[in-house]
Amino acid sequence: MIYDNSKNNVKNTTEDVLNIVKEHEVLFVRLQFIDILGFPKNIVIPSCRLDEALDEGMPFDASSIAGYATIEESDKIAKPDPTSFVILPDSIEKRRTAKMNCKIYEPNGSRFTGDTQYILEQIVEKAKKMGYDYNTGPECEFFLFKKNGEDSTLIPNDMAGYFDLSHRDLAEGVRADISLALEQFGITTYTSHHEVSPGQHEINFQYSDALTTADRVISLKYVTKVIATQHGLHASFMPKPIHGFNGSGMHTHQSLFTFDGENAFYDPDDKNQLSQIAYQFIAGLLKYIKDMSAILNPTVNSYKRLVPGFEAPTYISWANRNRSALIRIPSKRGKSTRCELRNPDVSGNPYLQFAVMLAAGLQGIKDKLEPPEAVEKNIYELTPKERKKYGIGNLPESLGHALSFMESSDFIRETIGAHVFENFLHVKQEQWAAYRTQVTKWETDHYLPII
Repeated sequence: MIYDNSKNNVKNTTEDVLNIVKEHEVLFVRLQFIDILGFPKNIVIPSCRLDEALDEGMPFDASSIAGYATIEESDKIAKPDPTSFVILPDSIEKRRTAKMNCKIYEPNGSRFTGDTQYILEQIVEKAKKMGYDYNTGPECEFFLFKKNGEDSTLIPNDMAGYFDLSHRDLAEGVRADISLALEQFGITTYTSHHEVSPGQHEINFQYSDALTTADRVISLKYVTKVIATQHGLHASFMPKPIHGFNGSGMHTHQSLFTFDGENAFYDPDDKNQLSQIAYQFIAGLLKYIKDMSAILNPTVNSYKRLVPGFEAPTYISWANRNRSALIRIPSKRGKSTRCELRNPDVSGNPYLQFAVMLAAGLQGIKDKLEPPEAVEKNIYELTPKERKKYGIGNLPESLGHALSFMESSDFIRETIGAHVFENFLHVKQEQWAAYRTQVTKWETDHYLPII
């Protein structure tokens, strides 16, 4: 008998989960959580220990997990959440295995402040106290590369372009298998298509609350890599794997809904059909975007994507339809009214990314901020003088630049808490130092012959 994850009830209890495990002869359960950088970790237990894990949690040593704890304070407890229970599809796991997300606790029973899911939970709760539910709809892009034996190459699996049909798009079957596997996870795909660059693809799922979509981003990355390997390919969510091609982003659509189901961003009487709340939310994103950049674009490679000429934002502005702007307002209105932040990428931790986006928007509402006028011109074609006239600033140009804004940001420290703030900065500053001291082939090619 196959268990249909799409029929999962978010109110599943411990008893429900134990009955499902028994009825469907589940052998193992993956207790999953992620580190502060967004990499999934898991503890695998036999199903006979699930009752114990649900009741008491599963203790583990967190000293080797990025940003979690030192050796002196390494004991943590992973408590599985029954509402997150899914049975993994046979295309992913050969043996009947289920997955559950875990909340991380200290031995004294308090939540661990380094649990990034907890950080997002707290900001979501803040939005609820202000009267809003926060929804996100991320667009996750990735590349499929050919493999040379067990090693990945940088050779795209095809030379197709944006929305090309199957005679050029050699990964239509791969995307179909990914979508089918996601469906078995209980995740309904919204669209899938070939992207602009050779070998580049995008799979989207229906928008939902931020905690749900953050978990879906983690699941999408995992499923995509497994299915790609089964097709003899390597899937990469690296923001800019190939010089001269468009990079991969995670444009994130965001909206606030009131508890009676109304879109708080919509006002039919406004010239842009946007509410005052929407304008204030946008203004908050614009004000804190530099502070957030190290979290939204957390790798050295992220900033190779954020350059003019490759459909990625580099300038701080907003617009209704202009895709050269950092924030775009898609044309649909009514319940579909939303803002799209275009600089995030999939190399980060989606729980942290959504947390800082929401916190910035809420701060804009709280402080009643007003955004500048929308810029509908192609910003890439404006002169520096014209950009100054419109009040258009620049995003940080490197990870080091972004970290300098984050380091001095009380807003980010308050949003993500001192533990994650300090550990994230430490890890990323080490990465930046290791990168910037490298002597590259470009340097030796250009300078060695002449200096």
